[in-house]
Amino acid sequence: MHATRKLWTWLAIICVVSFSVLGWVGREIYLKAPPIPSAVTNGKGEVLFSGEQIQHGQQAWRAAGGQQLGTVWGHGSYLAPDWSADWLHREALALQDAVSTRDFGQPYARLDTARRGQVDATVREELRRNTYDPASGTLVLSTLRAAAVQKVAMHYAGLFGSDSRFDALREQYAMKAGSLPEEADRAALTGFFFWSSWAAAADRPGETGLSYTSNWPHEPLAGNTPTAGAGIWSIASVILMIAAIAAMVFFHGMHKEEEDPPTPKSDPLGGMRITPSMRATRKYFFVVVGLILAQVAMGVVTAHYAVEGTSFFGLPLGEILPFTVSRTIHTQFAVLWIATAWLATGLYIAPAISGHEPKYQKLGVNLLFYALLFIVVGSTATGWLGTLRAAGTDYAFWIGNQGLEFTSMGRVWQILLFVGLLFWALLLGRGLWPALRKPSESRGLIAMVFLAALCIGGFYATSLTWGRGTHYSMVEYWRWWLVHLWVEGFFEVFATAVIALLFTRLGLIRAASANSAIVLETIVFLFGGILGTLHHLYFTGTPTSVIALGSMFSALEVVPLSLIGIEAYRNYQRSKAAAWVRNYRWAILCFIAVGFWNTVGAGLLGFAINTPIALYYMQGLNMTAAHGHAALFGVYGMLGIGLMLFCLRGLSAGYGWSDSLLRPTFWLLNIGLAMMVFMSLVPAGIYQAHASITTGMWYARSAEFVHSSFMETMVWLRVPGDIVFACGTLFLGLFAWRLLRSGRDPQAVAEGVRVRA
Repeated sequence: MHATRKLWTWLAIICVVSFSVLGWVGREIYLKAPPIPSAVTNGKGEVLFSGEQIQHGQQAWRAAGGQQLGTVWGHGSYLAPDWSADWLHREALALQDAVSTRDFGQPYARLDTARRGQVDATVREELRRNTYDPASGTLVLSTLRAAAVQKVAMHYAGLFGSDSRFDALREQYAMKAGSLPEEADRAALTGFFFWSSWAAAADRPGETGLSYTSNWPHEPLAGNTPTAGAGIWSIASVILMIAAIAAMVFFHGMHKEEEDPPTPKSDPLGGMRITPSMRATRKYFFVVVGLILAQVAMGVVTAHYAVEGTSFFGLPLGEILPFTVSRTIHTQFAVLWIATAWLATGLYIAPAISGHEPKYQKLGVNLLFYALLFIVVGSTATGWLGTLRAAGTDYAFWIGNQGLEFTSMGRVWQILLFVGLLFWALLLGRGLWPALRKPSESRGLIAMVFLAALCIGGFYATSLTWGRGTHYSMVEYWRWWLVHLWVEGFFEVFATAVIALLFTRLGLIRAASANSAIVLETIVFLFGGILGTLHHLYFTGTPTSVIALGSMFSALEVVPLSLIGIEAYRNYQRSKAAAWVRNYRWAILCFIAVGFWNTVGAGLLGFAINTPIALYYMQGLNMTAAHGHAALFGVYGMLGIGLMLFCLRGLSAGYGWSDSLLRPTFWLLNIGLAMMVFMSLVPAGIYQAHASITTGMWYARSAEFVHSSFMETMVWLRVPGDIVFACGTLFLGLFAWRLLRSGRDPQAVAEGVRVRA
């Protein structure tokens, strides 16, 4: 107990220090972010863009799809371009011709090598010169550059409008015509795109060869190449990771794990009383399965748009289900069904652990269910309708689609979800309170579950931190608090503690050792995980200190994954401990799959892109998608399914349970995911990375490259994996349908329709 108290003390210290540093970094980002000029003018003093236009342009882009329609500074979807990289390249080409015509009287393409070199040097100097005046807040462009900017702006104004000359390009980008029907919105959009590319190339004050985005994207025409710091900190992070893994292996070898306790002769939970509130969680899990099926369907449609643009095997599906909508649903539902499975698990286990059913707990569980259902359906419908009708920036921000990846629902829905999560934490706390007050060997685990629940509820408040006019660098800072810390941090701590608690209740692990192990695991994870959040922010207009901190601490995130296979093997052994443990076989196998995908998806594929030098070339390419799919579904998805199966086992009491349906579910999901990642996304990502390194980010994300024969072949190679994976979800749907039917059919229960092996 003394050792456990020390671990809790260390956990508290690490959290306080880490969040203090993360807050300090946020302050630095706020102070040193790329300035938004009050006016962008040409040499004659004519205003090209006002500061209000640039800020409104960010809102206009987000209303048109935002991070579901290409990327800015590398964050978002992968079909349309990175608009900052695309603008920068187009402006550089326009400047080349303008300088060539001025100096040599002919287009750049007709010049000899020596004269091209002179023009290239002039263009680089023009793009890198920072002419922003902090005193007046004005950014003055040369007359030559201002003309190039206006030429490029016409391209984007036509693309986001209804100009028929851009129909073919829109098809390749999976865009619908008239994404921004208002001319004022399109003019503002070009201001935002210009500003994002200006910040990517202009030298920071007092620096030479270092832009606000640390020279991202790779663009030789603008002199954008990796900084020395990106290389140095990448090497340092690899060395630190190897040293930390060696230290952990040494520590593990020095501290022999305590043997598992003797396995009980019968299921300790076999006679557990199912309370009304526990029974009320059953419907949550059927909604989870429905969301999985919808998410997979949207994923199939979204992937296919990469080949046919706005059609689905010839059908003009994009007219009613645009790419931005299908991808929004695909990414948003992934988070929602995983979160719902974990929330329902918490509500299920609380009375089971404490042996106490609080008054009106069932009513609270039911109210929360219908509130969450209203939020899911409402936010999806209003976002969909807002996109179809191009309802404008006000609608998009408040009730439509905010255009931010993984947190796209409008502000009203975010507020309602925040209230719902706080209510969930209250319900969970009411259920766990008697167990928290009573001294026991499991109290530390129960406390960890409750603290993680409080953090899940409280930290969703980060989705409310940005407003309509918030600087884009700060929007990304807070968004990654939500995506990384909320989903990848506290939800994982919650789920890990719940699994340990369940294994303890089954008598498969000792409560005392589980207490210490979970606190130690949380320390190791959060020590790297909290400040590891910064690896998402290397190139989003942040100070260079972000690269140093983010690279070192994100490397430490990989360290605990090095021993995850040992825990997976221990779980596999536990699944064979006694005949009755077979009742939980598929839940335990899902936990084992989590270990595999933690190592491969989060560890191997994650670290492949996490170092600054790797992410410099691969941010916003398919290697990011490979890591995202393998980690999000492989780790958090399989964890959610495992917890769901554990709870449904108790709720069904064996009636309608079918191992013959769960067997193909498990194997098809995992095999299909592996096929999808390694047959399609990884080869496509490597091919794109080669293009990014040799030519530039603009080219790796261009329509010409994305729709090349190789890249389209890689999209088609997703089909076998998608089919296998989709079949797995269908078997899961059949399993859930059978459980639902048996629960509604009193005759089936009376006749004892139990486990079908």
